[in-house]
Amino acid sequence: MKIGVVTFPGSNCDMDMVHALGQDLGFDVVQLWHKDRDLQGCEAVMLPGGFSYGDYLRSGAIARFSPIMEEVIAFANRGGRVMGVCNGFQILCEAGLLPGTLRHNESRKFICRNVHLKPVSRTAAVSAGCDTDTPLVIPIAHGEGNYYIDDEGLKALQDNDQILFQYCDEEGQVNAMSNPNGALLNIAGVCNEGKNVFGMMPHPERACSDDLANSDGRAILLGLAAQVLA
Repeated sequence: MKIGVVTFPGSNCDMDMVHALGQDLGFDVVQLWHKDRDLQGCEAVMLPGGFSYGDYLRSGAIARFSPIMEEVIAFANRGGRVMGVCNGFQILCEAGLLPGTLRHNESRKFICRNVHLKPVSRTAAVSAGCDTDTPLVIPIAHGEGNYYIDDEGLKALQDNDQILFQYCDEEGQVNAMSNPNGALLNIAGVCNEGKNVFGMMPHPERACSDDLANSDGRAILLGLAAQVLA
């Protein structure tokens, strides 16, 4: 499968993603620049983490208007698979490809550590292949990961099985103590209604290698190549 990884000015996890997808998982990876207007035949597109355009205005608010995003939006609207991690998640929300928004962490501090994730959606490709009985250990590194959506939007997410992951404890219990940033309902990732656009704050690309003693992120990224079950 051919996957494109977009680099914006300020991206700093693009090469992590390129390495994880290409070296650890064996995908054919294409590096895409934010000014490109050609997705080069990619079958999926990844927006990596970082601080695109210095996170001015709001995280992802300027990157959403990069030339390549016109192609990414059109690709997604045709049913193409798009995934955003951390800043990439923020960009997809700003672009209207994913519901909700990411606010400042409740602590107002940047948080960088491992967290436990409970896979939730059984019909979204990136979470459907994960064992719901075994929490995933995935790193986070963000200052604005506090997911929020209004009551109507939250009901739609729940009704349509669009919540990908929730922060949990090591036993898989979703509770306030396991919520690192104040996210509504401990939400760590969501997808669109069509289940072809995915976003999450934790970094699965940093948990794909045995050299890092953690390969829990493999199942998530491999989900890009899996068939949507819905």
